[in-house]
Amino acid sequence: MTNNNVWFITGAGRGLGIDIAQSALAAGHQVVATGRDPQKVLAAIGHHENLLTVALDITDPAAAERAKDAAIERFGRIDVLVNNAGNFYAGYFENISPEQFRAQMETNFFGPLNVTRAILPIMREQRAGQVITVTSMAGLIGQEFCAAYAASKFALEGWMESLRFDVERFGISTMSVEPGFFRTELLVEGSSTIWPELDIEDYADLTTHTIEAWKGMNGQQGGDPRKLGQALVTLADSDELPKRFIAGADGMEGEEANLAAIQAQINATRELSASLSYGD
Repeated sequence: MTNNNVWFITGAGRGLGIDIAQSALAAGHQVVATGRDPQKVLAAIGHHENLLTVALDITDPAAAERAKDAAIERFGRIDVLVNNAGNFYAGYFENISPEQFRAQMETNFFGPLNVTRAILPIMREQRAGQVITVTSMAGLIGQEFCAAYAASKFALEGWMESLRFDVERFGISTMSVEPGFFRTELLVEGSSTIWPELDIEDYADLTTHTIEAWKGMNGQQGGDPRKLGQALVTLADSDELPKRFIAGADGMEGEEANLAAIQAQINATRELSASLSYGD
């Protein structure tokens, strides 16, 4: 890695993607910023001589190939891939339709796979590169009203933990990023958040109150996405990319509590678990 790398960022037209792109440009890097509407991406980030905006629907493998080709035509290489694009299908499991659940997985899980599959051959040829995937604190800790979202992010975590074994031999490093609550557009209705389609009486009051609570959190989240964008550039520019970055005080606190709970669960059934070997 050098001090003048080519960054390929998905979901760069809103939220955290804007801050990552602007931070990378400010650090002297070249940036391929992608989104469904490249003009909106350009308007969000601002004109820069080292910026290329490209149309990309991450659920379309052919679109990922076209975006990769545009990046190579302009800059000749791709050094850092940031899988950032995603959305939030909120709701209790029974209220989320099968179509919504599949749509959640298509965007948050299969979308990053499509983009990474397009770009890894470039990095293997270079024998260098970084794959950074933004998951969520919900990719480590299950949360109420997040059945589909957490499932998609847990899937990303498992994929990233396994992907590193595939690509390390080619000089490619990986990092999962698990933000807590940051003040992005994730909770903006009609932007990144989709409410459940199905009505079930047992969940009706819970759903109404929970939706209002989630809406009330928008704009009140404690994390600063600008600082997170800068932190990701700092980590990518460091000598060794960490395998995981839990971002934000709330994320660290939640994961430390989760780890303690898991340890307690292991301890509670330790003797039973240890007795399951042949010959015992």
